[in-house]
Amino acid sequence: MKLPRTHEWFMNEALKEAQKAYVKDETPVGAVIVKDGKIIARGHNEKELKTDPTLHAEMTAIRKACKKLGSWRLNDCDMYVTLEPCAMCAGAIIQARVGKLYIGTPDPKAGAVGSVINVLGVERFNHKVEVVEGILQDECSMILKSFFKELRTRKSL
Repeated sequence: MKLPRTHEWFMNEALKEAQKAYVKDETPVGAVIVKDGKIIARGHNEKELKTDPTLHAEMTAIRKACKKLGSWRLNDCDMYVTLEPCAMCAGAIIQARVGKLYIGTPDPKAGAVGSVINVLGVERFNHKVEVVEGILQDECSMILKSFFKELRTRKSL
């Protein structure tokens, strides 16, 4: 019998995406989109590699999910992302009508789901996204800290 997948299991899958970004020398952020208990899309940061500022993990996952479902509406989908989304990604999450957003760790410098601003908390928007924070926060924070520590060390050589 297959055990039901937990929020931690899905966030671990997002962390696997973050690791792919790390290996590519990208800020290690990963995202997965889930529908009916199954991952339908994955994404990780690739903005440096592909010189495109929109290639955040969330944007890539949203594009893939929309393509898979043949719709821009992701109402019945949840997103798991290792780092609190920026303003661009928070806006895309609203536009895509994502149902629930699970966040690993906050982003005190660019987070747009409560840390710097709260795009998802604007009452006048017609779509509300339920937000759950702190899923595997230590693990999600650690991969970012390791990456930036390594980056600083390389730059000082």
